[in-house]
Amino acid sequence: MPEPREYQLEAIITRKVKLGEADRILTLYTPDRGKIEAVAKGVRKTKSKMAGHLELLTYSQVRLARGRNLDTIIGSQTIESFMSLKNDLWLTSCALYCAELVNQFTVAHAAIPSLFRFFLETLNYLSSSTNTDLTLRYVELNLLEMTGYRPQIQECTACHKPLKPETNYFDYKAGGAICPECELRCPGCFEISLDALKVMRLFQKCSFSMVERLKISPALSQELKTITSGYIRYHLEREVKSAAWLDTLNDQIAQFSKSE
Repeated sequence: MPEPREYQLEAIITRKVKLGEADRILTLYTPDRGKIEAVAKGVRKTKSKMAGHLELLTYSQVRLARGRNLDTIIGSQTIESFMSLKNDLWLTSCALYCAELVNQFTVAHAAIPSLFRFFLETLNYLSSSTNTDLTLRYVELNLLEMTGYRPQIQECTACHKPLKPETNYFDYKAGGAICPECELRCPGCFEISLDALKVMRLFQKCSFSMVERLKISPALSQELKTITSGYIRYHLEREVKSAAWLDTLNDQIAQFSKSE
């Protein structure tokens, strides 16, 4: 029995690209179909009724018609717009970074329902987050786990012995932590502090609410960022564009705060 020509699904809009004079190709992340692309015709026109429902980072009910190459969006209705997030440039930038990670670490038409739920939860928490740096580290580690790239931080990835409570090492190529005894066998490894290891382990099993309550030093925060961003870059084999924008924006915010 052939599939019906029209269908509908829930989706978070993660990317948009201009097409022609008035259309867009949108990337949608969905619970049942994973990442898909679809054409939104006329959505760039000022009178478009669908435009507001198909903005980036909007959670919508979308109706589509099947096409030969790309399906076409023929209707949409907002479920959650996340306006408190979109009204803040920093929070919007953080959310777009998370959306880019979802796009980069997933393949088309491969559903990961748990990742969809986690992404939706991420947008909800970012909307009111007071600790965005740690929230992003938490998101990175959990997204890596859900997409099959979980770093091993319970035991040495070389000898498989449990890590002792001391300064250990981390190796992107090996996929996680290295004990001091195996350091020389992994020339690309670097030190990881005991505190960084503890926080990463916590993030692999705790909730968003616990992340919000956690307080760490700026030095530890930077160490965690260096480890996770390097690990992500290694596996993607490319830079995450929105990560560079976040760094630039963060520097601008810091400079503005100093000038006041």
